[in-house]
Amino acid sequence: MYNKKYHIYFLGIGGIGMSALARYFMLNGVNVSGYDRTSTPLTKQLEKEGAVIHYDDNPQKIPSDIDEVIYTPAIPADNKEWEYIRSLNIPVKKRAAVLGEISQKYKTIAVAGTHGKTSVTSIVSFLLREGKIPHIAFIGGISNNLKSNFYHDDNAEFCVVEADEYDRSFLQLHHDYSIITSADDDHLDIYKTSDEVKNAFSQFAHKTKKIVIAKKEIENILTAKNICTYSIQDSSANAFAQNIRVEKGIYFFDYVYKKNIINNLSLESCGEYNIENAVAAITVALEAGVKTKDIKRSLPLFSGVKRRFDFHVKTSDVIYADDYAHHPKEIETSINSFKKLYPQHLLLVVFQPHLYSRTRDFADSFAKALSFANELVLLDIYPARENPVEGISAKTIGERISDIPLKYETKETLPAYLKERLHNETRPVLLVTMGAGDIDTLVEPITTVIESLPTLPKVSNK
Repeated sequence: MYNKKYHIYFLGIGGIGMSALARYFMLNGVNVSGYDRTSTPLTKQLEKEGAVIHYDDNPQKIPSDIDEVIYTPAIPADNKEWEYIRSLNIPVKKRAAVLGEISQKYKTIAVAGTHGKTSVTSIVSFLLREGKIPHIAFIGGISNNLKSNFYHDDNAEFCVVEADEYDRSFLQLHHDYSIITSADDDHLDIYKTSDEVKNAFSQFAHKTKKIVIAKKEIENILTAKNICTYSIQDSSANAFAQNIRVEKGIYFFDYVYKKNIINNLSLESCGEYNIENAVAAITVALEAGVKTKDIKRSLPLFSGVKRRFDFHVKTSDVIYADDYAHHPKEIETSINSFKKLYPQHLLLVVFQPHLYSRTRDFADSFAKALSFANELVLLDIYPARENPVEGISAKTIGERISDIPLKYETKETLPAYLKERLHNETRPVLLVTMGAGDIDTLVEPITTVIESLPTLPKVSNK
């Protein structure tokens, strides 16, 4: 079916999930083109790899020879190209449905969870690659080891896929193994209630053919029988870590599974929560056939995921990291992990809320999680697919915070504010930008600000 004459058009090709699919088809010899509203480093890389992309919503720019359209639910209903495509007599498929089709062709490892799934997916793929287990992988972020969100092996037996709970997409997968990292309330515009969220994850687990590797705390919401629990250090779980310690900014731990122990594993450039992610990933890697010796050799080489505990500058005065955390639970976990690594530093968090609905639904929880910082700057809400909601703004969170210093800034004013703020601080500062919107576009200007400050020589720079 797929050959160089077959042409797939991607509506929303620049998304992290859509771009991985585009790469899959291009590597399988398919002609790929698409639309997205803005040019990004990701779309530019896709163009270098052979995709033809345009950036204005113009049906006349849709090629006349397309055989199939793949779209993302993030595309607005009033998008002109989407309206035109629906009038054509060609197959139109959701990204989730296409992933479901692909997953049937392999022994599939599906990684789900309201947070943590991108890191776990990335570790699983890395361990399989280092363990010489041929596979393909669809990752919801850019792996620092791969410099990509997609991994491909011509002889793949396994498929590792990040299973997205949004719009119940993950229920279209056909998976032999699954990992469930969390099942917290999120996407309540889709699920409406906490019970609906939990029920969807239970359905996902129930579809697993071989083994469900689930975080110990959520075991009771799952109806599947073939459950293997994991934990960061709860010894009542089937797999867990013990003897956790930090040495020169590097975490060390021992991994325990079925009474077998892998001693003295290490993870560099990560938060403590990534130990728990590694426990889940190691467990499924072992089940897939990776040898213990390969796990011990390769795990220290894992360099993380872009925008997950991602350090950019380390000087004697200021350390700067960027993080994708955008759910209250993720924020609290990340902040506490940063504080454990650098307890002597003043922790200054810059947070960009993501979605009006999420800000409205979790305002109290956001305020509680962000209050673990020493100081906070709130940016305007990043709307993504949503229209503004009356009465909801960054101040919806800020007005619930009273116990730490708080400032409101915009993306435009933030660099100048940070330059003044950091210049006047006498204590070492750990600066963290956080959020799932476009706050990552500030990484470069913030890095420039820090490097322009009168400071001691750098001790390291990632």
